[in-house]
This record gives sequence, structure tokens and C-alpha cells, in this order.
Amino acid sequence: MDAYINTAVKIARRVANMMLRAANDLSSIRVENKAFNDFVSEVDQIAEEMIVEGLLEAFPTHRIKTEETGYHGNNEAEFEWIIDPLDGTTNYLHHHPQYAISMALLHKGSLLDAVIFAPERNDLYIASKGKGAFLNDKRIRVSKRTQMNECLIGTGFPVVDQSMMTTYMAILQDVLAKTAGARREGAASLDLCNVALGRFDGYFEFNLKPWDVAAGALIVMEAGGLVADMQGEGTWLETGNIVAGNPKILSQLLQIIDAHIK
Repeated sequence: MDAYINTAVKIARRVANMMLRAANDLSSIRVENKAFNDFVSEVDQIAEEMIVEGLLEAFPTHRIKTEETGYHGNNEAEFEWIIDPLDGTTNYLHHHPQYAISMALLHKGSLLDAVIFAPERNDLYIASKGKGAFLNDKRIRVSKRTQMNECLIGTGFPVVDQSMMTTYMAILQDVLAKTAGARREGAASLDLCNVALGRFDGYFEFNLKPWDVAAGALIVMEAGGLVADMQGEGTWLETGNIVAGNPKILSQLLQIIDAHIK
């Protein structure tokens, strides 16, 4: 592992240990509503503080974009971290193991490194641009399925901003009619990792934030997959509308989506 990933992994493991200890007494954790169906817990905030402190100690010239507290560090930096200290807060607060710490490093705006750690499963996903994607030190690849009727598709409901709900439900209905099924597991970073692993053949979701998708998208791409916005373009990090999959399935999934968003 390079120095950036090695440092991020060490920080992620420290944060994970804190999360697992706190999970033993969830009733004592303070929880606030940022918006409808959008929660932030005391654990999110502590995790973010730990990550920011650790990254700035190791890389004081870098900039960090965080979910809860915005920007930290050097605003003129060529290197920028995008972090989600706890992706899947609702899952975490319900003892559902599908949650993760997500950290991506960009250099001059291009994704360079990614670390996603799932504490409950002790699963570590890493990727570096041009060097492949790995789960617990084993190389991972997207699936090889080519027929939509054989595919399992990951997704996420637009529960915070519901302006796209009608369109989303029409797309989901079409996806369910043409595939082997769909799954909604509640943590976009791990949904993208499932695409990289071939557990999901494709994935789509609306209205996400950069910290939800940056690390997972690089892991998909380094596993041989493709990532796009709903029009098949590259603005997914800005728009938050994302489609991912193996190359054969991505194009077919985009066709289904296109029929409903014109």
C-alpha cells in the first residue's frame, strides 16, 4: 500500500474500533435530524473529528471535505480528501451491519486512492488509480454477466430529497421486470463495493453527495467496471446521480433509466 492508503487504513481502523465500542450501548448515543430522514449521530461527529485530525497530522498541506463540518486544511491544496465518517448511519443506529467508513483522495480533481472499511465484517476495500481494487488484499473484479435477466441490481431510495421519487419508482419497476431482482441495503459506498465484487451487476441512485460515492466509484472502476451519471456522462460526482456496473450491463441499465428521465 502507498503512504496515503496506509495512513487512511490506520485511521479507519481506529475509528472502527470506536464505532464498535459505541454500538454496545446505542441507546446512549445522541442523535439529531439534519433533515427529513437524514440523521447524524454523536458517533458520526466523533468519527469525523478523528479522521480529520489523523489526516491533517499526516498530511498538513492537504485539504479535506467532510460530510458534517465542511472543509478543513489548505484551500489551495492539490490533494483533497473526501470522507464519509459513517456511511449508513441509520443502519448503524439499528444494529444493521451494513455501514462503513469511506475515504477518497483526489489529486487535482482526479480520483487517486480509495479506502472503505466495513467494521462489522472487518472488510477492507482499497483501490489506487491504475493499480486495481482489492478486498482484504485479494484482487476483485466486476461480474461478467451480459444479460439483464440474470442480473442483481443495487439501488437506494431517494428518501431525503424525494423530488425524484415518482421517476425513481418507475425506473425501479422497469428494472424489477427485466432483471433477477434489486436490493436496497442503505450504504452507497458498500453498494458500489458490491458492484466491484460482482455481487451486484449494476447499481443506480439519485441525489447522493460526493462523500457517498467518491471512494466506491474508484473501487468499481479499478475492478473493471464503469461509472456514469444518468445520461452516461461523467458528472456523477457533481450531480450525485450515479449508475455503475460491468461494461455490458451499465449500457443496458442506462437504456432503462433513459426511458424514464426524458
